[in-house]
Amino acid sequence: MDRKSTLPAAEVAVLPLHPRSAEQSDGRQPAAAVEPQVPALRGADSTETYQADRALHAMLARLSGGISPAALSLAYMDWLLHLAAAPQRQIEIAQQALLDTRHLFDASQHFFSPGQGPWSLIKPQLQDKRFGRPEWELAPFNLMAQAFLLADRWWHNATTGMRGVSKQNEAIVEFSVRQMLDVMSPSNFAATNPEVLRRMLESGGGNFLRGCQNFWSDWTRLVSAGLGPVIKGEFVVGETVATSRGKVVFRNELIELIQYYPTTDKVHPEPVLIVPAWIMKYYILDLSPQNSLVKYLTGEGFTVFMISWRNPEAGDRDIAFDDYRKMGVDAALDAIGSIVPDRQVQALGYCLGGTLLAIAAATMARNGDERLKSISLLAAQTDFTEAGELTLFINESQVAFLEDMMWERGVLDTTQMAGAFQLLRSNDLIWSRLTRDYLMGERAAPSDLMAWNADATRLPYRMHSEYLRKLFLNNDLVGGRYLVEGKPISLSDIHTPIFVVGTVRDHVAPWKSVYKIHYQVDADVTFVLASGGHNAGIVAPPGEEGHTYRIRTKAADARYVGPDEWRTMVRAVEGSWWPEWTKWLSGRSGEPSGPPRMGTKATQAAHLPEAPGDYVRH
Repeated sequence: MDRKSTLPAAEVAVLPLHPRSAEQSDGRQPAAAVEPQVPALRGADSTETYQADRALHAMLARLSGGISPAALSLAYMDWLLHLAAAPQRQIEIAQQALLDTRHLFDASQHFFSPGQGPWSLIKPQLQDKRFGRPEWELAPFNLMAQAFLLADRWWHNATTGMRGVSKQNEAIVEFSVRQMLDVMSPSNFAATNPEVLRRMLESGGGNFLRGCQNFWSDWTRLVSAGLGPVIKGEFVVGETVATSRGKVVFRNELIELIQYYPTTDKVHPEPVLIVPAWIMKYYILDLSPQNSLVKYLTGEGFTVFMISWRNPEAGDRDIAFDDYRKMGVDAALDAIGSIVPDRQVQALGYCLGGTLLAIAAATMARNGDERLKSISLLAAQTDFTEAGELTLFINESQVAFLEDMMWERGVLDTTQMAGAFQLLRSNDLIWSRLTRDYLMGERAAPSDLMAWNADATRLPYRMHSEYLRKLFLNNDLVGGRYLVEGKPISLSDIHTPIFVVGTVRDHVAPWKSVYKIHYQVDADVTFVLASGGHNAGIVAPPGEEGHTYRIRTKAADARYVGPDEWRTMVRAVEGSWWPEWTKWLSGRSGEPSGPPRMGTKATQAAHLPEAPGDYVRH
């Protein structure tokens, strides 16, 4: 919208019209209409809009952890009003509470009776590891655990399935109640956790002393640096992680492009460009030598380029989402074209980088740009209607609240991003860690993945706002409403072969959401469903135990198969999916020949650094 126009378009449309047609019935021209002097409203994205209101929201965001109180209140009001108008449902859940209480009382009276198993009333779910140790089968701890699990089940039933409540509000209520219940789990308190009590007896209370030391260390770091507990240990960027040999061959204000040195005598002619997410640092795909995707690719005879995104500061608040396409993917392709001219590129996008790559590929297809030989998307969504529990934080109220928080700072802070992801798995990432660190007095052994996860980045205000609104909130990309350079793009324009990976336990990009690419593009789609989660399922090197995958290719003109049917009909295979991918890439590559040059003369003149570059260190 033109901010300089006197009236917004909507106001112009409702100006009073002359009761006659454009020319009066008596032939006279109508007198020029005098527009009423209505002050134009400022745009919602203007930094001058309602500054006092936005400042208040930013202050509230610091207190609420970025969760909109209005969004939470509206969700509970929706649930409570429908519950109040459902007397039969009220009776049902009240009866269930009385029944559970009676069963728990009976179990407590006969706990030691023959045939009375430790989990006679309710068992923990398979993914719930809080009560998995044998100590939890002893009285009274077992009864406390069962009482907690019964309460958890009752609240789940009470907050779900209420007729008339919107699905998103129901999910918000159920999720928030679950978070509050998790705080009260008996595993979180020393007096009700048998594992902690056993450790106390074994150590003579030394676990509490070590726990106090851990707490003080974390508290000092939080107060002094504004950061939570971070354990990097011996994992240092450029020394023990992100160690693949390479050189920065291009740099602009947003990216450094790394070209990796070949490790084979001959390489495939088509280079591989990796577009990682800018939510975290790029080296998730170049961790330690034994699990580096970059090292694996170069060892298989591919020339690899990697984008390393600059960590934005408050002054970068106006960097737009499309700037990441233009100054990221497009700029990288231009740079690669100057190093290996007249070669198509095999492009890979991970997480948000995959979403960006899909947008760039659709734009290139619309414009007749044929530089992409193939597209690979790892745990990347293009349709956000089923984006898992992360969508609980995405509605108009919540997005406006986040925008006001970012408006004050210019960026989404690392702690806000990390906190949102931790809430999705609070049992594993919050409460179990607090119990281990502060009650058991232990510290988890540092790992390369933990070190990378602690190396968080910030997100620019404008980019993140556009990302939330255009993709999550409005789902413009699959609706044909996403504009690039003023014109819409469509994923159906993509005819390039696509390799897609989803992971079974992905809380960020659920595999069924990733699977939707099958009916969005007009191309051959090879889909892999890998074991593991959003990170561990992708970093799955050959030789590492515990990995499985399913793989199947759908031709562009083949019949669509739904995700549940697909999973049933495709057999699981032991091992890593990486070899399947490199075989797929090789099938779309030319005959290997000598490796290309490293960079250009301009690269040498610019005195750019060796990998991992400078941007990754900030």
